[in-house]
Amino acid sequence: MFRAALDFCPELLVQPGVLTRRQPTLEEQADIVFGWRLAKEMGRLDVGQSVAVKERAVIAVEAIEGTDRMILRAGELCRSGSFTVVKVAKPQQDMRFDVPTVGPSTLRSMHEARARVLAVEAGKTIIIDEAETLAEANRLGILIAAFHDPEAELKRLAA
Repeated sequence: MFRAALDFCPELLVQPGVLTRRQPTLEEQADIVFGWRLAKEMGRLDVGQSVAVKERAVIAVEAIEGTDRMILRAGELCRSGSFTVVKVAKPQQDMRFDVPTVGPSTLRSMHEARARVLAVEAGKTIIIDEAETLAEANRLGILIAAFHDPEAELKRLAA
């Protein structure tokens, strides 16, 4: 039986919490929860791992083009920017071959598209060059947060 490389180095997976300086606004929290549900359903249908949302409206859904191109497409469709990107593992994700990953290129795409929030799945996502990526996100004013269950975790954050 093959094991995932992450079984041997789980420290590569992002831990839960708000990872950048800025905390999510109430509107951003609502978009994270909305986008999370949608991304999980799209993953269940094996469509993609990411969605872009604003004010609880879907802007773009990732398909074969990948996350960065979906973000750029969302920026073309939402000229005002300030949207939220949610990236999760599919329920049937084979972590031996395909681990959700974000990093500097994701931030470049988000900055170009004027996205403001990146929410990822804690314990199932890798952030490439994590320290560098988080420093750049802070510099650009992009919030990055990781959740197991954003609805519950954001309620605790607000309390």
